[in-house]
Amino acid sequence: MYSSRGQQNSGHLSLRSGNPALSSKTFENVEYVDDRVMTIDGTVNRTIISLFILLASGTFTFVYQVTAFTFIGFILGFILVIATMFKPQWSPKTVPLYALFEGMALGGISYLFNSMYEGIVTQAIVLTAGIFFSLLLAYKSRLIKATENFKLGVAAATGGIFILYMVSFFMSMFGGGVMPIMDITNSSMISIGFSVFVVIIASLNLVLDFDFIEEAAEIGVPKYMEWRATLGLLVTLVWLYLEILRLLAKLQSRR
Repeated sequence: MYSSRGQQNSGHLSLRSGNPALSSKTFENVEYVDDRVMTIDGTVNRTIISLFILLASGTFTFVYQVTAFTFIGFILGFILVIATMFKPQWSPKTVPLYALFEGMALGGISYLFNSMYEGIVTQAIVLTAGIFFSLLLAYKSRLIKATENFKLGVAAATGGIFILYMVSFFMSMFGGGVMPIMDITNSSMISIGFSVFVVIIASLNLVLDFDFIEEAAEIGVPKYMEWRATLGLLVTLVWLYLEILRLLAKLQSRR
């Protein structure tokens, strides 16, 4: 249950993020185990820890070319995301595990991309980090504001992209192949334009996540929700990194 302060301010959390791992219902019906509450500094610290775990496991599978972990890592990561969404009290344990398995998956898929286009992984990492810190700075300096219309637009676009990806997934499952605009070897302007659009939407989800975390810290949700909020950021960053890889691959295929 929320505190009275949380109940009074819960309305501000509506439509905070289009990210399903950090949605408007993230902080509903949470349980207070003690008097400690979520803080922005605490969330930052847990995000740093989780990113270190993700990068360490990703580096291991990339360097040692353990591509067999790619599919397993994504599946286990997905299961952990679902479990954490239903049981946020588990987040201090499930989020580090998510970072571990997702890092393994990203390391494997990064190796495959790098085998096709050498140097693409370094470029994707630099661009992902650059977008993250640029948007964080813009948000902290209030150059970007998460207005209600902004949230609605990003949430709607994110939902549309998700539906499109699901359609493409089921098409490939039944022998139809992936949609042409999602094929990394498709270097047409329409395909590249689509990837640019997806990268922009993924980036804007970071702004919503920052805003969501700031508001949740003001409300004073339980301390363990710092890990839960970290999960939302990780999911967005993983999505952004993968979409940047896809975009760079399409650009490379034009050469």
